[in-house]
Amino acid sequence: MTGQLSFPRQHARTQRFSLGVPRGFSISPDGTRVVFLRSRSGTDRANLLWVHDLDAGREYAAADPAELLGGADEELSPEERARRERTREGSAGVVGYATDAAVELAAFPLSGRLFVAELRAGTCRELPVPGPVVDPRPSPDGRYVAYVAAGALRVVPVAGDGTADGDGTADGGGADGDRALATPDGPNVTWGLAEFIAAEEMSRYRGFWWSPESDRLLTARVDDSPVRRWWISDPAHPEKAPVEVAYPAAGTDNAEVSLALLDLAGERTDVVWDRERYPYLARVHWSSAGPPLLLVQSRDQRSQRYLAVDTETGATRLVHTDEDPVWVEPYPGVPAWTPDRRLVRIADEGGARKLFVGDRPLTSAPLHVRAVLDIGQDDVLFSASAEELHDVGIYRAWYRGSGDQGGWERVTERPYASYSSAVRVGEVAVVSHMCAERPGVRVEVLRLAADGKETRLAEIPSYAETPVLTARPRFVTAGERDIPCAVLLPTGYQEGDGPLPVLMDPYGGPHAQRVLAAHNVFLTSQWFADQGFAVVVADGRGTPGRSPAWEKAVSRELAAVTLQDQVDALHALAERFPLDLDRVAIRGWSYGGLLAGLAALRRPDVFHAAVVGAPVTDQRLYDTHYTERYLGHPDEDPASYVRNSLVTDEGLSGAAEQHRPMMIVHGLADDNVVVAHSLRFSSALLAAGRPHEVLPLSGVTHMTPQEQVAENLLLLQVAFLKRSLGLS
Repeated sequence: MTGQLSFPRQHARTQRFSLGVPRGFSISPDGTRVVFLRSRSGTDRANLLWVHDLDAGREYAAADPAELLGGADEELSPEERARRERTREGSAGVVGYATDAAVELAAFPLSGRLFVAELRAGTCRELPVPGPVVDPRPSPDGRYVAYVAAGALRVVPVAGDGTADGDGTADGGGADGDRALATPDGPNVTWGLAEFIAAEEMSRYRGFWWSPESDRLLTARVDDSPVRRWWISDPAHPEKAPVEVAYPAAGTDNAEVSLALLDLAGERTDVVWDRERYPYLARVHWSSAGPPLLLVQSRDQRSQRYLAVDTETGATRLVHTDEDPVWVEPYPGVPAWTPDRRLVRIADEGGARKLFVGDRPLTSAPLHVRAVLDIGQDDVLFSASAEELHDVGIYRAWYRGSGDQGGWERVTERPYASYSSAVRVGEVAVVSHMCAERPGVRVEVLRLAADGKETRLAEIPSYAETPVLTARPRFVTAGERDIPCAVLLPTGYQEGDGPLPVLMDPYGGPHAQRVLAAHNVFLTSQWFADQGFAVVVADGRGTPGRSPAWEKAVSRELAAVTLQDQVDALHALAERFPLDLDRVAIRGWSYGGLLAGLAALRRPDVFHAAVVGAPVTDQRLYDTHYTERYLGHPDEDPASYVRNSLVTDEGLSGAAEQHRPMMIVHGLADDNVVVAHSLRFSSALLAAGRPHEVLPLSGVTHMTPQEQVAENLLLLQVAFLKRSLGLS
């Protein structure tokens, strides 16, 4: 039946071929079991919790949501919906879990209820607690589960039924039963949850951390009272009340975030640092290797401090400071301690992004370090790219022992360029590979010995569907700046077939690299190519994966720099590929939507049509951490907001006589890039006499997981592009 599906339908039904892919790996300390999430097929949204027993060579389900809910539909609380939106989670069932240190016990929420799974036995049971439950996490010793409900941080023992009385203690359990360790002390206060900015922009999705001894928790208190309130309504259902959203737009107040140490009796010790100067809590790390580590940032993001917490007094001491005249950045997996208490961090130095242990760099150019994946007794496992920017591999570097003389080596030497990630415990690692030559994700369990020898222990199968088309990206660099590009031509195209209309298909902005050696990321681009286009994906300045100077070149000039790189890439590629420069279109979503709007308005001499998806058209309407990083504070540099917005007179300036067709697409339920961006843009275009189309998506957020919406959105875009370029 798969072969009978069109690509748009298959792409939508499989949620971009993400369903059925194993993910979310944990490895037991003895290296005998791998725990992970996966649905039963490539079209099933509901993830199960699985265990792969390496000794027995078998896998089994430890938690099946269909059985646990008795066939009932899931019910998501507003907190859980917000959490999934921030993580761009579109699947269902068990979408996340946490384990104890022994990886014997897992805890997860399901339909607002709390479940724990005994992983070795493959059994699962519910702990009856007040709900709806958000982000449950077992203590390292497996005796308790901490979770958030109604803005309170609560803890429940795993033994016993945990049923709560009205006073917050368990029936017959006294102080050992379910209880609140911290409750909201204001109408807009929560304990144990990440605030909007942390989750949306800093990739910190957690709000509490267990001590290694399981006797206390480091917990975030968030008060979003200062944050401006917005209202997200559903015009298709006027009977529904608007949803209140605390949204910290550029130049306005953020939530107030603090930390406290809470013991299991509820005794509180506040953590102290200069929150006035460093209000952003970007990272928290707590392991047996040392005291808790915090990474805090200044509002202007030109300075960040690594702080160690005294768990007795709550005082902090400075471990390290990063400063940069443009901006500093938090990176995945750091800061952290080595077992001998040296600070592990990633920093820009000498034109390269390097891995440091203590004050010593373990890497140098051409490696561009992406993330720290694991810290061993002698080495650090990390991801990085080198000369081929689209090839992200797994590396290890030694900080002591036989490899203490420096240098690094690549793990799993590749027969092809790849995009990889890994989880490791001891010598056992789970490595996920993607490559340009084949679809999907390959997951292998490897033994990585200290001497560098690799042994394949198992493969964890993926149930993802095989796409009905094959992507054929050609990786090239373009122009004087060697802009990384992928070019996709129609399947079966021959050089003598003549020039092709062009579709630029970028994201093109900070945080997101599109040109990667991963087959599936180009499937939609290939489908557009097969409709008769030469599709170009170009990663210009501002996109990650290259030098710090490349990323930071967009400072205060997002619009001009990123648009110019798309133009330069197009013109350079026209000298090597059969491109019809009289018929050039552009499509994009989010920052890519902004870029598409910029292209149609500011360079109508180059671009002839644009699909503008969920665009950030007014920079003052986007959030503090992202926007102020690149454009500064609007009170200090208002001109940069004028230059980089589409709804200003400068933003609308262009050749007035050259009206380029635009289709503006936006989800009405979007709480990240709110629909006001597109509505204001449409109003400004109308006032300026510029023809355009608006496609509102009722009930759709910044994601488009709904099957029919996702499918038809692709079909409508290609119809618009062909019509606008005179191809149909």
